[in-house]
Amino acid sequence: MRAVVLFALMLIPTSLLAAPPAETGKPVDIVLCLDTSGSMDGLIDSAKRKHWTFVNDLAKVEPTPTLRVGLYSYGNNTYDASRGWVRLEVELTTDLDEVYKRIHALKTASTGSFEFPARVSKYALEELKWSPEKGGLRIIFVCGNEPVDQDKDVTLESVAEQAKATGILINTIYCGTPTHLDAAGWVAFATKCGGKASNIDQGAAKAEVTIVTPFDEEIRKLGTKINDTYLWFGAKGLASRANQLAQDGNAAKVAPGAAIERDITKAGGLYKNAACDLIDKMLNEKDFDLKKIKEADLPEELKKLKSDEREPYLKKKAGERVEIQKVVSELSNRRARYIDTERAKLQKLTGDKALDQALREILKEQATSKGLKVKD
Repeated sequence: MRAVVLFALMLIPTSLLAAPPAETGKPVDIVLCLDTSGSMDGLIDSAKRKHWTFVNDLAKVEPTPTLRVGLYSYGNNTYDASRGWVRLEVELTTDLDEVYKRIHALKTASTGSFEFPARVSKYALEELKWSPEKGGLRIIFVCGNEPVDQDKDVTLESVAEQAKATGILINTIYCGTPTHLDAAGWVAFATKCGGKASNIDQGAAKAEVTIVTPFDEEIRKLGTKINDTYLWFGAKGLASRANQLAQDGNAAKVAPGAAIERDITKAGGLYKNAACDLIDKMLNEKDFDLKKIKEADLPEELKKLKSDEREPYLKKKAGERVEIQKVVSELSNRRARYIDTERAKLQKLTGDKALDQALREILKEQATSKGLKVKD
């Protein structure tokens, strides 16, 4: 089967390989705003563990969207006080490795009244270049605890009006029990913004049970193998290759499940590196022409080849990636069914909700409201 697919790809002209799919997915812009005050170690740990799981949930949107993710952190007394202790970590970007790199670098600090959900939401609304395309999904998730209205300079009401005027949904994830006195304020803020509210037990993150499946080992092997299909080029190529490997390592350090979810992401339609990988560039640019790439910018693998050997080699590597993606897709579907069955048994005992589950429930509802189909 693999040989047939590779042979077929070799026969396809580069121009056809580069053509976009008939149905282009709508843009999905998502910004995560994470509280990094002293009590938020569990939240940050959850974000490190669940980032790739959440991305894989987004991959279930049909047709596959053009995903950009942004990241803010707030509530940390080492940040700039003039900005309300809010820091922009990553602009909206398709570079999911860069987002994970910044999440993995987050550190908590401070105690005190530095947590301003309204302020971080306001900056996210105003500073980022949101997609203007009609029908796209634009979402902010603000995660934290403590009273939601601590900011006396930026009111919740003013931010809610701004969000509704721009059509950007602000959702809140309260890190605590829904019966806590502060929880109601987080629900009210989300409601005013036209968004949804949820809560998680961030303290249970490190105690979360890892569900091992019969498919994990093969997915891990393929996640390593797919790296060999990348043809990094240009000024950003070497750095992007190093970052891909670094984030593989970071995910593996956090938890085995995080590493597997990342492997699944790398084999999916949302993991794109068209600015520095020749295969992604070929598949995403209608007028792609390998001959227009400067010799100095080519990856070493292609520099070693004669000019007439380069395009066939590029197609061969593209075929190898397609084959890996197909196998991982099937394995990940079987893995997901296995985990759903086991998790249902555990939740009957605990009832606790993890960060990815809270985000997933909101995402599915809001995507559906925009006419987007989300696979179960």
